[in-house]
Amino acid sequence: MSLVLVVAIPFSGGSAEASGPDAARLLETINSVGPDGAGVIEAGRALRQLTAAGPAVLPDVLAAIDRANPRAANYLRAAAETIADRALAAGQELPAGRLLAFVEDRRHDPRARRLAFELLRRVDNAAAERLVPSLLTDPSGELRREAVQRKIELAEGLMKLHALADGPQRAAISELATGAYRAALTGAVDDDQVKAIVGPLRKLGHPVDLREHFGFITEWQVIGPFDHRGGIGLDAVYPPEREIDFGAEYDGQLGRVRWQPISTGHEYGIVDIAKQLENYKGSCMYLAAEFHSPERRNVQVRLGTPNSWKLWLNGRFLFGREEYHRGMKLDQYPVEVELQAGRNVILFKICQNEQDEDWAQRYEFQLRVCDPSGAAVRSQPPGQVGGGGGR
Repeated sequence: MSLVLVVAIPFSGGSAEASGPDAARLLETINSVGPDGAGVIEAGRALRQLTAAGPAVLPDVLAAIDRANPRAANYLRAAAETIADRALAAGQELPAGRLLAFVEDRRHDPRARRLAFELLRRVDNAAAERLVPSLLTDPSGELRREAVQRKIELAEGLMKLHALADGPQRAAISELATGAYRAALTGAVDDDQVKAIVGPLRKLGHPVDLREHFGFITEWQVIGPFDHRGGIGLDAVYPPEREIDFGAEYDGQLGRVRWQPISTGHEYGIVDIAKQLENYKGSCMYLAAEFHSPERRNVQVRLGTPNSWKLWLNGRFLFGREEYHRGMKLDQYPVEVELQAGRNVILFKICQNEQDEDWAQRYEFQLRVCDPSGAAVRSQPPGQVGGGGGR
């Protein structure tokens, strides 16, 4: 669910090139554009001047994306691509060394680094190819995808040899293929690549716990149902939104309700309210889970559900969505959050409407915690070393 701004940049052959202080001023103007559209005219004018600059300014344009809001980032990406296109069409060289250094510096914005990588590939493909193996656990999900794919292709090639071999040679090839698949799995964050790895690994006799790999939260406390008939429940403030007291008891939709444990063994962490409890029509349920972090850090809570929902962290409302039965997929809704050091409490509210069609009966969700690339971040309760499998 992302809005992509298409920026059309007219070419003006007579524009003076921007460089040095001029380029810095133009970049600042573009980065001043507001998410509500404030400053768009000035940003557009600065963009036209900036795109007349030579390729030496490319790393500065890419670096400006680090501090850009989504609208400004769209302008800056368009500027970088246009500058590169015009330079190459005019027979000029792009600053390959600086582009390489930009990609290698993981402090930069992942989107900017991906764009720098693509520009580097256009002018020095050999350097880009040499870089790929180092991207297996990169903060950019897009960059690590490339490295993961290379490992998958290596493993698949070994499996073809495995099918033709026998005896000790077959066992040795199997071990090499297993190692390649396992290496690929360390970097895989996209479900299609994970499936391409897990299937062969399981056939080779090596089980993979997808709940562990993705970092799904599988153990919760649940309370409800609370009334959602007529759609009133999503905005209603029921007791769990005011306090989380796992020993408390409240008036619910069908009588007194109290917190109770619920867990899921589904390999994609799906908690199925309808099957595991009951498909209470016109209701809402609350689920809470503790998440321990050794330090304060920024992460994403990614969830999928076909129901309406709201999300809180440590009592602070984060986001919600009122929509029913439009499908469910992995990482459907990413929400940026900041974990505090120590104990954190995630509170999730899920609402089921009163539709009685067969396709409107799903009452479920999946939720995981990860870094911006999509790699799992697991709860680490005090005294526990190495994480807890997303629990």
